[in-house]
Amino acid sequence: MTFSAEQLARHPDFIESLRQLALELRGVFDAGPRLARLLASHQRWLMTQTAYALHLDYDPSDPSSGLTVARLTDAITSHRIASRNTVLSFLDELLTYRFITIRSGDMRRRPRRFEAAQVSHAAMFKWLGANLSALDLLDGGGRAATLAANPGIMPLAQPRIARNCLESAEWRDPPAHVGLFMWTEAGGMVVDELVAKLDLSNKDEGRIESGPVNVRRMANELLISRTHLQRLFAKAVDSGCLSWREGSKRTYVSLSADFLRDYCRWQAVKFALVDEAFHWAKAELQREYG
Repeated sequence: MTFSAEQLARHPDFIESLRQLALELRGVFDAGPRLARLLASHQRWLMTQTAYALHLDYDPSDPSSGLTVARLTDAITSHRIASRNTVLSFLDELLTYRFITIRSGDMRRRPRRFEAAQVSHAAMFKWLGANLSALDLLDGGGRAATLAANPGIMPLAQPRIARNCLESAEWRDPPAHVGLFMWTEAGGMVVDELVAKLDLSNKDEGRIESGPVNVRRMANELLISRTHLQRLFAKAVDSGCLSWREGSKRTYVSLSADFLRDYCRWQAVKFALVDEAFHWAKAELQREYG
């Protein structure tokens, strides 16, 4: 079956599915922190997905296709996601860490076209597989196994996901409380850390405990400054997204039910688009090969 955003947001196990996804993505981060940080804030998530989709869009017979500075800049700035200078810095970072390379033969050509390195292909494949596994938890489907058996689904599905996410105002502009995290450096990783540790059996007066948090250790593990993380948590407390509880030896954090509801509704938009693109790509592959 294909889920709608409404069905996902109402599903009683959706938060558990998000928790499992957060745990899996933490494993991806541990394996490659610099690469994982490309999805660690909403701005970078949108730029990364769009850049990869443009790379897959390359057609040797079409001089206007592929990943170029102009095409990525146009896509990102037209939706007011980032400035041109931010896009240029982002591409420079990708080149510096060899997540992309200049396409063979384009070194002196203008416009230069970029292509994803193998490490980027592998990471995006893992990202899609992890999201499909999260969907499988809700209906016992075999999406992730189908992707593994039919990797040709990936280059069909990812550009559709990226394009539809970019065009979706609901996904582009997260709710205020969610955006408080998502629009900041590494904010997505911070939320993943908190969601991964949720104790869903322990709900108290509209809050769900996320367990003990050591700010210094979390900052070190996520490669961000402790000051930045402390400020982010302070803003979240002030806005009512989370609260602290002092234990005998540890500090415990709880997420508000309102924040989790908004977060689930927002994530449901993306998951519905992922699900739709997967089923569309699967059908396209079957049509092509019979």
